[in-house]
Amino acid sequence: MRKYFIDNLRWMDVLLLIPYHAAQAFNTWGEPYFVFFEPNKAISSLIVFFSPFFMPLLFLLAGMSTRYALGKRTYKQYIAERVKRLLIPFVFGTLAFCPVLSYTGDITNSGYEGSLASHYKIFFTRWTDLSGFDGGFGVGQFWFLYFLFIISLVSIGVIAAVNKISGGRSTGKSVPFPVICLFVIPLPFLYDLLSIGGKSFAEYTYVFLIGYFIMADDRVIDKAAEYKFLTMVAGLAASILNVYMFIWSGRDFGVLNTAAKAFSEWFMILALIGAGKSFLDYNNKVSSYMSQRSFPYFSIHFLWTVLFQYLLADALRGSLILLYFVPVISALAATFICAEICIRVPFLCFLTGTKRRQKAS
Repeated sequence: MRKYFIDNLRWMDVLLLIPYHAAQAFNTWGEPYFVFFEPNKAISSLIVFFSPFFMPLLFLLAGMSTRYALGKRTYKQYIAERVKRLLIPFVFGTLAFCPVLSYTGDITNSGYEGSLASHYKIFFTRWTDLSGFDGGFGVGQFWFLYFLFIISLVSIGVIAAVNKISGGRSTGKSVPFPVICLFVIPLPFLYDLLSIGGKSFAEYTYVFLIGYFIMADDRVIDKAAEYKFLTMVAGLAASILNVYMFIWSGRDFGVLNTAAKAFSEWFMILALIGAGKSFLDYNNKVSSYMSQRSFPYFSIHFLWTVLFQYLLADALRGSLILLYFVPVISALAATFICAEICIRVPFLCFLTGTKRRQKAS
């Protein structure tokens, strides 16, 4: 039976991307961005609150989905599906959308005065940190796709090896919930391991494999649902503490801040899996609509977010509230319109890794 709470958690997570990325234009820690306005602690708190867990949750859900997918597909079929759903959208998005983001960053951060057409040469020849903020080559939000593609391939090797050693047999035992809670311990040691652009292959591979080997077990899911309020309290407390230490305290807490981030990441993931199982395991018109559009939404959202911030900056600069919310609302509308067009055009579905809309019989 399909676990609809996984689909629902995924599209709800992806929906956060526009307000999350828009908030980066107000960060207080000096990180460059395509369009930067002014530092603001309240808006920056949104980033710091969600950042520990909202992308790791997607990797864990991908690991769980891989477990279910390999119950119906061979390794070869699974890899072919990963190429179609991840690699092709990564290449398309990087070539189609990222040059525009990089062009915008070059204008606002480096004073570039040339045309978009002439900037393509700069995009493909200026290699710095892969962010694109300085006008160089960047992959934008599509880092998630190439990370997940590589992690999927690596994990298939791990899974095949484990299955060969075990003979494909399961122990039949469920992992005790206190042991599941202890999976937080390695996280602080993984954050800087195999890191590219501040994103750790080691961390996300670890979370993906936990999703596959541990969290995909129905008994573990039921335990997460049973203890969801406890893990939610722990996760929220760690998240709030993380925000306070990083944004509001005015001090460098070092290891303590890293520990709070790790506890926020793991216990919020457990809480969301438990809450998802309890409250989101359903399929209706809204959830079906959002799930189908989550892939094109992911591909298109960042472009519209940055463009509206760039185009509306001068008109809205007098009001902080409008400067944040108007581009967010505009980007949401434009992204959903584009997603609606995308699911109706088979070629665009192919380029964005979107399953084609089923016609009513």
